[in-house]
Amino acid sequence: MKITTIGIDLAKEVFQIHGVDMYGKALLRKQLRRSEMSKFFANLEPCLIGMEACGSSHHWARKLCEFGHTVKLMSPQFVKPYV
Repeated sequence: MKITTIGIDLAKEVFQIHGVDMYGKALLRKQLRRSEMSKFFANLEPCLIGMEACGSSHHWARKLCEFGHTVKLMSPQFVKPYV
């Protein structure tokens, strides 16, 4: 199956990645270090990526958009239900 949506939990050094297909079935659960993020998403087909809006999220949003992904930033108050 093809990953259509990815959620990223940003942190200082290790990021949590969760990817689902169009039916909501989990296809990807992975931890990535900061140095591995660009390489991983450059090799992934373009998809929708959601992440909490914080200090570093704007940097990662610009970086991921360069690879053809669509990035949506969510206000922290709306992220809590997804935890």
